[in-house]
Formats: sequence, structure tokens, C-alpha cells
Amino acid sequence: MNNQEKHYINRSGWLRAGVLGANDGILSTASIIIGVAAASSTRDPVIIAGIAGLVAGALSMAAGEYVSVSSQTDIEKSDLEREQQELLDTPEEELIELAKIYEKRGLQKATALEVAKQLTAHNALEAHARDELGIMEITEAKPLQAALSSGVAFTLGGFLPVAVAFLAPLAYLEYLEYVFAIIFLAVLGIVSARAGGSRKLKAVLRITFWGTLAMGTTALIGYLFNINMV
Repeated sequence: MNNQEKHYINRSGWLRAGVLGANDGILSTASIIIGVAAASSTRDPVIIAGIAGLVAGALSMAAGEYVSVSSQTDIEKSDLEREQQELLDTPEEELIELAKIYEKRGLQKATALEVAKQLTAHNALEAHARDELGIMEITEAKPLQAALSSGVAFTLGGFLPVAVAFLAPLAYLEYLEYVFAIIFLAVLGIVSARAGGSRKLKAVLRITFWGTLAMGTTALIGYLFNINMV
């Protein structure tokens, strides 16, 4: 019987960006709608604010992810170039450094040195990138993937509160917006936990708690200003 282990770390890049984008899409768009609804007696300002927040948020999220992950990529490339030069200039010192890393992980000195020699002979830069710098192929930064995942996820997440704003009765709009936003966030927590192989209850409680806090604060601001938007 062949039992193949299932791991989820290879999903970390797009899953993080996707969950972050969807969470922000639901939360920020719903918060905007709730805040405006709390200070408005008509539907039009609420819809306009929701759509504007959705479009601006999706573009901002995608651009922000691309810039931040690109910065991470630049750092990784710079470190790899520096490490490659050190391997050319001081190969013996780099070999000893690699062996000491394996010693700290529990290998005996002679074994650690032998492992370092074999890995250096196979691919020195790869060994140092993985074991000294912590850079691996499955976790390396991918700017376009992160930007696309985040932007699309924000759009999908933000569309849900906007749809509620279109369909919900105006008299109960802010309350229904809040209820459905919590439901959407809870579903997102379950989906992200399932995709990442983590505990569903913990993910749901975390995402709904902070969602409740954010939307409640936004609604309070709307009530405090009490601007009649017509």
C-alpha cells in the first residue's frame, strides 16, 4: 500500500496572496458600504462607494503585492549573487561554513563535512541558498503570481458585499451587510484552512473576529459623523 504524504507548503505563495486579497476584498468593501450606509438615507451613495472601493482596492492590492514581492525577489537575487561570488573567492571557507550548519542541526563533525562536500560537488550554490540563506524553489518569491492572485481574489471577495448592497432592503442594509460579510469571511476561513491543511475552526474564529472589529469600527465612525448623504 503506497501512502503518499501530502504537504501544502508549495501553495504558500499564491494561497497567502489569494486569502489576503479575498479577505481584504470582503472586509474593506463591506466596511466602506456599512460606514456609508450608516450615514446615508439613499442607496446610490452606498453603491457608488462600494464599487469605487472595489475597483481601487483590487488595483491597489495587485500593485502592492507586485511591488512588495518584487522587493523580496531583488533581495533574494542579491543574496544569491553575493553567495556565488563568495563561492568563487573563498570556496574552502564556504565549505566549512556549510559543514558547521549541518553540525548545528545534529550531524557529527565528520559526517557534516562529508555531506557538505557532496552537496557542494553536486550544486554548491543550491546548497548554500537552501541551507544558509533559506531560499528554496517552492518558496521563492513570484511577483506576477502574487499580484494576479491577490487582485483577482480581492475582486471576487469585494463583489459579494457590493451584490448585497444592490439586493438588500435599504432599511436593513448595514445590518444585512454585516451579517453576510461575516458569513463570507467564515466561508473564506474554511476554504483557506482546507487549502492549506490547517485547522478550520481556528481560521474561522481569527478571520471573523478581526472582520467584526473592523466593520464595527467603520460603522461607528459613520454614526458619529452622521452625515446625511443624498
